[in-house]
Amino acid sequence: MKILVTGSNGFIAKNLIQFLVEKQDVEILKYSKESTIQELEEKVKIADWIVHLAGVNRPQNEQEFIDGNVGLTDKICSILKAHHLKTPVIISSSIQAERDNAYGQSKLAGEQTLIDLHQTQGNPVYICRLANVFGKWSRPNYNSAVATFCYNVANDLPIEIHDENANIRLVYIDDVVETFWHIIQGTYKPNSQIFGVEPEYQISVGQLAQTLQDFKNSRKTLITDEVGVGLKRALYSTYLSFLSPKQFDYAVPKYGDQRGVFVEMLKTPTAGQFSYFTAHPGITRGGHYHHTKTEKFLVIKGKALFKFKHLITGEYYQLETTGDEPRIVETVPGWTHDITNIGDDEMVVMLWANEIFDREKPDTYVMPLTV
Repeated sequence: MKILVTGSNGFIAKNLIQFLVEKQDVEILKYSKESTIQELEEKVKIADWIVHLAGVNRPQNEQEFIDGNVGLTDKICSILKAHHLKTPVIISSSIQAERDNAYGQSKLAGEQTLIDLHQTQGNPVYICRLANVFGKWSRPNYNSAVATFCYNVANDLPIEIHDENANIRLVYIDDVVETFWHIIQGTYKPNSQIFGVEPEYQISVGQLAQTLQDFKNSRKTLITDEVGVGLKRALYSTYLSFLSPKQFDYAVPKYGDQRGVFVEMLKTPTAGQFSYFTAHPGITRGGHYHHTKTEKFLVIKGKALFKFKHLITGEYYQLETTGDEPRIVETVPGWTHDITNIGDDEMVVMLWANEIFDREKPDTYVMPLTV
């Protein structure tokens, strides 16, 4: 299958092309502003699908809106008509087409050109009115406020906000790309001729700025927000894409004494924290109990002896585990516990606690184990 992608050097196109590269039996035909009209005609004639992403959104003058958002669409349709080709076309329009401004009207005119193609020749057309698209490889001060804010926050530049309560409608680039692919595969059929990508998110300008600043601050606080789902997942990925290679790493605090070291790695508001510690041969760590807090230990190097004693009944239990055996050992409220390095080498242990350590209320009470 041959897929022609116009605007191939643009933000959306770069993501779509990379997505298509990963598919089997897909040949990508590219058209950019550096290409000639002759090249366009040759590629339109052999394409099985056309994904028309080329457009202008920040011109020097309003005529560029017409040339970029209407003229090229007219040319593609003219080629299809001249050769009686019923090639399906996906076009990226904009929610601005609903507004009475030069950009919106140029997008609306481009839509109408495709609708005319469908009505006169029967080409399947898919007109996608996109909200503000954000994601990796977007350009600051060009593609969206998200790109600009991400770039500025990552580079310690000020953010200019005119109305922090103003809402922005957003769609994530991966959702856009997957929607286009599902249309090509025939697994997604819009309910109407003009449609939008889902999910569409809304966030105020002030909330967006604060969210991105929280991402930046997380390297100091170690507190990472819920970045595994929804809008925050997409924003976090986008923010990270604006880091330069020299920003890929950062230091975390390390606390050491004669027993070994303790390092906190990551804290979350609702899912506890992750850390690791080491212990020299013969060293015992722990010797305390919790009322509510729970922990999971994973020995990743060395040999460990875990001991437990019930506070009320005095019941005693012990077990051994090594770094060669991926085995989680959990601490249980109401049992005092400790861990001893019984090997000949340094022991390294990964630790998860279900809550962030609170120095004002640590829920940790010293009680060495005695059998």
